[in-house]
Amino acid sequence: MIITTTPTIEGRPITRYCGVVTGEAIIGANIFSDMFAKVRDIVGGRAGAYEKALKTARREAFADLEHEAEDADADAIVGVDLDYEVIGETGSMLMVSVSGTAVKLG
Repeated sequence: MIITTTPTIEGRPITRYCGVVTGEAIIGANIFSDMFAKVRDIVGGRAGAYEKALKTARREAFADLEHEAEDADADAIVGVDLDYEVIGETGSMLMVSVSGTAVKLG
């Protein structure tokens, strides 16, 4: 499955639009990684726990996106947009959402 942020795929004409597809993943912030991240913010450096959680959520969102496109009998997804949102009353969760247009290629 070709997945791209561009509206077209060079050398591959789009023969059919299969619809908009989406994928989402929500991760909760753990109190211990929150405290560790605050220490990192003070002393500098990267917050590895958050980076790992974001990477996992991003992979899950893209897997959902690809699964929806496969269900729509698509060959590719074009115009992909990736967003991150803090959600929940206390902002304790992070949502990763990805969307694009599933297409059939010639």
